[in-house]
Amino acid sequence: MYLTIQAIVLRVTDYNDRDALLTVLSRDHGKLTIKARGLRRKNSPLIAPCQLLAYGEFTLFEYKNQYTINEAHSLELFMPLRRDLTKLSLGTYFAQAAEVISQEDLPNPELQSLLLNCLFALSKLGEPEDKVKAVFELRAACLAGYMPDLFGCHVCGSQSPERFDLSEGRLECAKCRSYDSAGIRMPVNAAVLEAMRYICLCDPKRLLSFQLGGENMEILSSLTEAYLTTQLERGFSTLDFYKSLLI
Repeated sequence: MYLTIQAIVLRVTDYNDRDALLTVLSRDHGKLTIKARGLRRKNSPLIAPCQLLAYGEFTLFEYKNQYTINEAHSLELFMPLRRDLTKLSLGTYFAQAAEVISQEDLPNPELQSLLLNCLFALSKLGEPEDKVKAVFELRAACLAGYMPDLFGCHVCGSQSPERFDLSEGRLECAKCRSYDSAGIRMPVNAAVLEAMRYICLCDPKRLLSFQLGGENMEILSSLTEAYLTTQLERGFSTLDFYKSLLI
Protein backbone atom coordinates (compact mmCIF):
# COMPACT_ATOMS: atom_id res chain seq x y z
CA MET A 1 0.00 0.00 0.00
CA TYR A 2 1.22 3.51 -0.83
CA LEU A 3 0.85 6.53 1.42
CA THR A 4 1.66 10.17 0.59
CA ILE A 5 2.46 12.52 3.45
CA GLN A 6 3.88 15.98 4.01
CA ALA A 7 6.33 15.79 6.87
CA ILE A 8 9.33 17.43 8.50
CA VAL A 9 12.44 15.39 9.29
CA LEU A 10 13.13 15.29 13.03
CA ARG A 11 16.05 12.87 13.05
CA VAL A 12 18.28 10.94 10.66
CA THR A 13 19.92 7.71 11.84
CA ASP A 14 22.39 5.61 9.84
CA TYR A 15 20.98 2.14 9.20
CA ASN A 16 23.81 0.53 7.22
CA ASP A 17 26.40 1.62 4.64
CA ARG A 18 23.70 2.67 2.15
CA ASP A 19 20.46 3.29 4.01
CA ALA A 20 19.15 5.47 6.82
CA LEU A 21 16.12 5.67 9.07
CA LEU A 22 14.20 8.92 9.33
CA THR A 23 11.96 10.04 12.15
CA VAL A 24 9.44 12.47 10.66
CA LEU A 25 6.47 14.43 11.92
CA SER A 26 3.47 14.42 9.59
CA ARG A 27 0.24 16.33 9.87
CA ASP A 28 -2.23 13.47 9.60
CA HIS A 29 -0.22 10.48 10.85
CA GLY A 30 1.88 11.96 13.64
CA LYS A 31 5.39 10.66 14.15
CA LEU A 32 6.59 7.98 11.75
CA THR A 33 9.79 6.03 11.30
CA ILE A 34 10.59 5.51 7.63
CA LYS A 35 13.44 3.84 5.78
CA ALA A 36 15.36 5.79 3.16
CA ARG A 37 17.09 3.30 0.90
CA GLY A 38 20.30 4.52 -0.71
CA LEU A 39 20.25 7.81 1.19
CA ARG A 40 23.91 7.48 2.21
CA ARG A 41 25.06 7.11 -1.39
CA LYS A 42 26.84 10.18 -2.72
CA ASN A 43 24.40 10.99 -5.54
CA SER A 44 21.17 9.88 -3.92
CA PRO A 45 18.12 11.93 -5.05
CA LEU A 46 16.85 11.66 -1.47
CA ILE A 47 19.63 13.73 0.11
CA ALA A 48 17.83 17.10 0.00
CA PRO A 49 14.32 16.10 1.14
CA CYS A 50 15.65 13.66 3.74
CA GLN A 51 18.05 15.93 5.60
CA LEU A 52 17.39 17.08 9.13
CA LEU A 53 14.73 19.83 9.36
CA ALA A 54 13.72 19.43 5.72
CA TYR A 55 10.00 19.69 5.02
CA GLY A 56 8.90 17.60 2.08
CA GLU A 57 6.36 15.38 0.43
CA PHE A 58 7.05 11.67 0.77
CA THR A 59 5.43 8.77 -1.03
CA LEU A 60 5.81 5.72 1.19
CA PHE A 61 5.41 2.02 0.58
CA GLU A 62 3.94 0.23 3.59
CA TYR A 63 4.61 -3.44 4.19
CA LYS A 64 3.94 -5.18 7.51
CA ASN A 65 3.65 -1.83 9.33
CA GLN A 66 7.04 -0.68 8.03
CA TYR A 67 7.42 2.34 5.74
CA THR A 68 9.97 2.78 2.97
CA ILE A 69 10.38 5.91 0.86
CA ASN A 70 9.40 5.34 -2.73
CA GLU A 71 9.71 8.99 -3.80
CA ALA A 72 10.39 12.32 -2.08
CA HIS A 73 10.79 15.97 -2.95
CA SER A 74 11.50 19.09 -0.90
CA LEU A 75 8.88 21.70 -0.06
CA GLU A 76 11.05 23.87 2.24
CA LEU A 77 14.67 23.49 3.29
CA PHE A 78 15.05 26.64 5.43
CA MET A 79 18.35 27.48 3.76
CA PRO A 80 19.08 30.72 5.72
CA LEU A 81 18.78 28.65 8.89
CA ARG A 82 21.39 26.20 7.65
CA ARG A 83 23.91 28.99 7.11
CA ASP A 84 23.78 30.06 10.76
CA LEU A 85 25.08 27.44 13.23
CA THR A 86 23.40 29.02 16.25
CA LYS A 87 19.98 29.17 14.63
CA LEU A 88 20.44 25.70 13.16
CA SER A 89 21.23 24.28 16.59
CA LEU A 90 18.15 25.98 18.03
CA GLY A 91 16.00 24.50 15.27
CA THR A 92 17.49 21.08 15.98
CA TYR A 93 16.47 21.47 19.62
CA PHE A 94 12.92 22.21 18.49
CA ALA A 95 12.98 19.03 16.41
CA GLN A 96 14.26 16.92 19.31
CA ALA A 97 11.58 18.31 21.62
CA ALA A 98 8.89 17.67 19.00
CA GLU A 99 10.07 14.08 18.67
CA VAL A 100 9.70 13.55 22.42
CA ILE A 101 6.23 15.14 22.53
CA SER A 102 4.76 13.49 19.42
CA GLN A 103 3.49 9.93 19.27
CA GLU A 104 3.59 7.23 16.62
CA ASP A 105 0.60 7.28 14.26
CA LEU A 106 -1.25 9.88 16.34
CA PRO A 107 -2.13 13.02 14.33
CA ASN A 108 -0.78 16.26 15.81
CA PRO A 109 -1.22 18.98 13.19
CA GLU A 110 -0.84 21.74 15.77
CA LEU A 111 2.62 20.55 16.77
CA GLN A 112 3.75 20.26 13.15
CA SER A 113 2.47 23.78 12.43
CA LEU A 114 4.21 25.14 15.53
CA LEU A 115 7.52 23.59 14.51
CA LEU A 116 7.28 24.80 10.91
CA ASN A 117 6.27 28.32 11.94
CA CYS A 118 9.12 28.62 14.43
CA LEU A 119 11.67 27.39 11.89
CA PHE A 120 10.28 29.85 9.36
CA ALA A 121 10.51 32.67 11.92
CA LEU A 122 14.16 31.85 12.61
CA SER A 123 14.99 31.39 8.95
CA LYS A 124 13.17 34.20 7.17
CA LEU A 125 11.43 36.59 9.55
CA GLY A 126 14.43 37.71 11.56
CA GLU A 127 12.65 37.21 14.88
CA PRO A 128 14.90 37.17 18.00
CA GLU A 129 16.03 33.69 18.93
CA ASP A 130 14.99 33.95 22.57
CA LYS A 131 11.49 35.03 21.54
CA VAL A 132 11.02 32.14 19.10
CA LYS A 133 12.49 29.74 21.66
CA ALA A 134 10.06 30.87 24.37
CA VAL A 135 7.09 30.62 22.02
CA PHE A 136 8.00 27.11 20.92
CA GLU A 137 8.69 25.82 24.43
CA LEU A 138 5.56 27.12 26.11
CA ARG A 139 3.17 26.34 23.25
CA ALA A 140 4.72 22.87 22.86
CA ALA A 141 4.19 22.26 26.58
CA CYS A 142 0.53 23.18 26.14
CA LEU A 143 0.17 20.81 23.18
CA ALA A 144 1.78 18.05 25.23
CA GLY A 145 -0.95 18.43 27.85
CA TYR A 146 0.85 20.74 30.28
CA MET A 147 -1.24 23.89 30.01
CA PRO A 148 -0.24 26.06 32.99
CA ASP A 149 -2.71 27.89 35.21
CA LEU A 150 -1.79 31.54 34.70
CA PHE A 151 -4.77 33.33 36.24
CA GLY A 152 -3.99 34.28 39.81
CA CYS A 153 -2.32 32.77 42.86
CA HIS A 154 -3.61 29.25 43.35
CA VAL A 155 -3.83 29.84 47.10
CA CYS A 156 -5.31 33.32 47.61
CA GLY A 157 -6.38 34.25 44.08
CA SER A 158 -4.25 37.41 43.95
CA GLN A 159 -3.82 38.78 40.44
CA SER A 160 -0.27 39.92 41.27
CA PRO A 161 1.60 36.69 42.04
CA GLU A 162 5.39 36.81 42.14
CA ARG A 163 6.32 33.19 41.44
CA PHE A 164 5.63 30.34 39.05
CA ASP A 165 5.76 26.73 40.25
CA LEU A 166 7.54 24.72 37.56
CA SER A 167 6.31 21.31 38.75
CA GLU A 168 2.67 22.22 39.26
CA GLY A 169 2.42 24.80 36.47
CA ARG A 170 0.70 27.39 38.63
CA LEU A 171 1.22 30.80 40.18
CA GLU A 172 1.61 31.77 43.79
CA CYS A 173 2.46 34.73 45.98
CA ALA A 174 5.65 34.66 48.00
CA LYS A 175 3.63 34.81 51.23
CA CYS A 176 1.46 31.88 50.18
CA ARG A 177 4.23 29.35 49.74
CA SER A 178 4.40 26.50 52.18
CA TYR A 179 8.01 25.98 53.14
CA ASP A 180 7.67 22.21 53.26
CA SER A 181 6.32 22.07 49.69
CA ALA A 182 8.50 20.50 47.01
CA GLY A 183 9.31 21.93 43.61
CA ILE A 184 11.14 24.90 42.18
CA ARG A 185 9.62 28.36 41.82
CA MET A 186 10.82 31.01 39.42
CA PRO A 187 10.05 34.74 39.67
CA VAL A 188 7.54 36.32 37.30
CA ASN A 189 6.33 39.86 36.80
CA ALA A 190 3.24 41.32 35.17
CA ALA A 191 4.83 41.74 31.73
CA VAL A 192 6.24 38.19 31.59
CA LEU A 193 2.96 36.77 32.86
CA GLU A 194 0.99 38.60 30.19
CA ALA A 195 3.32 37.23 27.50
CA MET A 196 2.86 33.69 28.84
CA ARG A 197 -0.91 34.04 28.74
CA TYR A 198 -0.72 35.31 25.19
CA ILE A 199 1.46 32.41 24.00
CA CYS A 200 -0.82 29.82 25.60
CA LEU A 201 -4.13 31.21 24.36
CA CYS A 202 -3.63 33.21 21.16
CA ASP A 203 -4.49 32.18 17.61
CA PRO A 204 -1.69 29.93 16.29
CA LYS A 205 -1.15 32.29 13.36
CA ARG A 206 -0.31 35.17 15.72
CA LEU A 207 2.03 33.44 18.15
CA LEU A 208 4.87 35.89 17.58
CA SER A 209 2.72 39.02 17.53
CA PHE A 210 3.67 40.33 20.94
CA GLN A 211 6.37 42.61 22.28
CA LEU A 212 8.48 42.20 25.40
CA GLY A 213 11.54 44.12 26.58
CA GLY A 214 15.01 42.63 26.51
CA GLU A 215 15.39 41.78 30.20
CA ASN A 216 11.86 40.43 30.42
CA MET A 217 12.41 38.37 27.28
CA GLU A 218 15.39 36.72 28.95
CA ILE A 219 13.25 35.95 32.00
CA LEU A 220 10.52 34.50 29.78
CA SER A 221 12.95 32.34 27.80
CA SER A 222 14.56 30.94 30.97
CA LEU A 223 11.16 30.22 32.49
CA THR A 224 9.68 28.46 29.45
CA GLU A 225 12.81 26.35 29.06
CA ALA A 226 12.70 25.29 32.71
CA TYR A 227 8.97 24.58 32.51
CA LEU A 228 9.19 22.36 29.43
CA THR A 229 12.16 20.35 30.70
CA THR A 230 10.57 19.98 34.13
CA GLN A 231 7.28 18.71 32.70
CA LEU A 232 8.99 16.33 30.29
CA GLU A 233 11.38 15.24 33.07
CA ARG A 234 14.42 15.33 30.80
CA GLY A 235 17.08 17.53 29.30
CA PHE A 236 18.10 17.91 25.66
CA SER A 237 21.62 17.52 24.27
CA THR A 238 20.69 19.85 21.41
CA LEU A 239 19.68 22.55 23.89
CA ASP A 240 22.97 22.16 25.73
CA PHE A 241 24.85 22.58 22.45
CA TYR A 242 22.82 25.65 21.51
CA LYS A 243 23.54 27.27 24.86
CA SER A 244 27.25 26.47 24.54
CA LEU A 245 27.34 28.57 21.37
CA LEU A 246 26.01 31.60 23.26
CA ILE A 247 28.87 31.69 25.77
